[in-house]
Amino acid sequence: MVSKRIAGMTPSATIEMEGILADLKDKGIDVIGLNAGEPDFDTPANITEACVAAVRGGKTRYVKVTGILSLREAICEKLSRDNGVTYEPDQIIVCTGAKQALYDALMTIINPGDEVIIPKPCWVSYVEIVKLAQGVPVLVNTVPDSFALDIPAIEKALTDKTRAVIINTPNNPTGAVYDRDSLKLLGDLAVKNNFYVVSDEVYEKLVYGRSRHVCIASLSPEIYEHSIVINGFSKAYAMTGWRLGYAAGARELIRGMASFQGHTTSNSTTFVQYAGVEALRGPQESLKTMRQEFDLRRRYLLNALNRLPGVRCANAEGAFYLMPDVSFYYGKVSGSGKKIENSVDLCSYLLEEARVAVLPGDAFEAPQKVRVAYSNSLVNLKEAIKRMKQALSDLQ
Repeated sequence: MVSKRIAGMTPSATIEMEGILADLKDKGIDVIGLNAGEPDFDTPANITEACVAAVRGGKTRYVKVTGILSLREAICEKLSRDNGVTYEPDQIIVCTGAKQALYDALMTIINPGDEVIIPKPCWVSYVEIVKLAQGVPVLVNTVPDSFALDIPAIEKALTDKTRAVIINTPNNPTGAVYDRDSLKLLGDLAVKNNFYVVSDEVYEKLVYGRSRHVCIASLSPEIYEHSIVINGFSKAYAMTGWRLGYAAGARELIRGMASFQGHTTSNSTTFVQYAGVEALRGPQESLKTMRQEFDLRRRYLLNALNRLPGVRCANAEGAFYLMPDVSFYYGKVSGSGKKIENSVDLCSYLLEEARVAVLPGDAFEAPQKVRVAYSNSLVNLKEAIKRMKQALSDLQ
């Protein structure tokens, strides 16, 4: 038998869908995936070449758990240049992806029974990571439609057990970008009530329109002391499979995270860290190219979704997701007699009938919605909309 800890977990909907799609594709079935949370671009060649050079140069042995010095220095340079925050290398830990950085951080700061506030809709792993750390997830609504932080709702949810608030900006799954004013209010609450803001900023390079990314740690010296900044290379540099992330925070916290990581994975892959140095210090033109293409797709998909009968989709200016409301179709019946009860049913129907994969909002604590990723080509997005329109029109 598995432990109660594992039995109480909800499997990751994103990873499960990837497995389903892989099986379908192995059978030769044409499926358009609008589910994947990863760029459909290749990792820039200079980064790949730096990794190859590191392997050939014998950079294949254990290194310090927190990461090679040159990468931690490059991360400090990046945080100063891009985010206006100053850290020293001993305030940085390099991890096997931003997901591990999040887990390290929460395992380090949470005691059993501590509460962690999570604005929803939220990424599928936040709740489960808090539970694994023996904390209590407290879900708080964001502002309807805009998905902005609802600061009064967060303040109302605070108790003497509140240990942290997790934020993700730009946001997965909504695409929302939190503005400076709301982040300042949240940061001031953290200072006043002595909790941490765990700020997941892995999508920071994917911001469009008038929005601008703001790192909460940059807003005051006091907020800086109450912030743990999480970031990684997966989204900005199309390095999802490389598994390279990092956290920045107070020295005591980073030492605690390093102790925990030392008993789990130890250092992240050594030669991949050298690729990370090149990513941060090398040419950055690929980021602009990728961002421009995502913005083109975003604008197309927003208009196309809102033209589907019964679908309502709010604008979003970050990451590569939109989250339309599809509840108009709940209660309708397919030609085969299957009733659509919820977002899970609708996503199953679209996969079976339209061969289009999107993710159910239930997985993100948003049962009226689905998550649609535009990390696929414009040609495929147009075909997917065509298929979805036909399948939805068949529901009665």
